[in-house]
Amino acid sequence: MITRTTTAPDGATLGWYSVGTGPGLLILHGAMESAVSHRELAEALSDRFTVHLLDRRGRGLSGAYGSLPEVQDVRAVLSATGAQNVFGVSSGAILTLQAASFIKKAAIFEPPLFASSTRPAAALAQLDAALAAGDVLDALVTGMLFAEMGPAFLRRLPRPVLRRLTAVGVRADARRTGVDGYVPMGELGPLLHYDFTLSAEASGPFDQYAGSTADVLLLNGTRSPAYLRESVASLARVLPSARHVQLDGLDHGASGNASQRGKPAVVAAVLRDFFA
Repeated sequence: MITRTTTAPDGATLGWYSVGTGPGLLILHGAMESAVSHRELAEALSDRFTVHLLDRRGRGLSGAYGSLPEVQDVRAVLSATGAQNVFGVSSGAILTLQAASFIKKAAIFEPPLFASSTRPAAALAQLDAALAAGDVLDALVTGMLFAEMGPAFLRRLPRPVLRRLTAVGVRADARRTGVDGYVPMGELGPLLHYDFTLSAEASGPFDQYAGSTADVLLLNGTRSPAYLRESVASLARVLPSARHVQLDGLDHGASGNASQRGKPAVVAAVLRDFFA
């Protein structure tokens, strides 16, 4: 993969990895991820597309968050690469919806959107309180509970037990080696503020997205949490011309690398058909 950079409107560096040949396709990762989280998906698509894996702000190749809306970063990278197609995952899918007016084709995978901002706003307040106290572990636990990630039995455990289990996971994750560009959990935790903010600010009546001019593919896994499946179903109701594909037996991690229990080959087959 080739490393490339451009400058955001606020002067920050935006960096990404590029691989493949053909029409440009930008992939926007979600929370607790970085560009290399979709390396295997990019490689699977590289025979048909030039795939660009952006490190969103605060990760790897890119600078810190600034005061401008993050969708302006998407516009800057599309301009620099010439890409017209975007695949967005989770909070990256929210950015893709926000960028729909200046892209050609948009594949949207499980954006954490709600009919009311009440739930994400409450989670954001709890997360920010933990981060203000310097308690990244508690922020990570809040993120897991809000996103309903992991086995259901874990979310029923007392919070002190979840903190201890999370601490073990953070220490183990920090020892990961051999993956260029990998950003560990401990560094990603504070960035949840920006993903939660996206969810809270973008939630509300779904008909706000009804005016999208992009050709849209809506994707969800049949094993993903109910609120994510409902988010995609709600978008399908206000975007009647959008194609809606459900990935049987897959969950919110479907597009990620196999080491993170993703099924990149399955997702690549659907994306290859849509973007072609």
